[in-house]
Amino acid sequence: MRYLLYFLPLVIFCGAGVAFWWALDSGRDPSRLPSALIDRPAPEFALPPIEGVDTPGLASGDLATGEVTLVNVFASWCVPCRAEHPILVRLNKQEGIRLVGINYQDKPEDAARFLEELTNPYSRIGADPQGRVGLDWGLTGVPETFVVDGTGRIRYRHVGPIHSSEVESLILPAVEEARK
Repeated sequence: MRYLLYFLPLVIFCGAGVAFWWALDSGRDPSRLPSALIDRPAPEFALPPIEGVDTPGLASGDLATGEVTLVNVFASWCVPCRAEHPILVRLNKQEGIRLVGINYQDKPEDAARFLEELTNPYSRIGADPQGRVGLDWGLTGVPETFVVDGTGRIRYRHVGPIHSSEVESLILPAVEEARK
């Protein structure tokens, strides 16, 4: 009986290894998380501007403008946010897509430095220092980007940084669909 106790940790470890292998091998993509907000109005919120940045704050009413809007949730401390930033700038300038931001759990001075260094493509940015609005949006991390139609309804959610290959295959089609 005592020998069985010696093998118990080995059995538990092997069982956990099989469970992890099954979860990774089953083809599930954790970036394709379902969102309960798709086809629903954006949550009600009102965020002040980032201190030291000459861009107005952001509220839910700013999303129902009749124009499709990309809502990008970012932070200066987020390395993938820095990587996707040039793509957001291009979407705004070359594609003419309206872009607004939610600065998530960030210090105002760090956010201002981030935007000054990388350029500010956002027409409005709301500061969410405690992350409460991010929770209302169902945020699982940063960056996340939402396509919001002209009536203020969320039509698409992109988890993680936007890669240049995803602009043509995911983002622009979602924007076009939201324009209909």
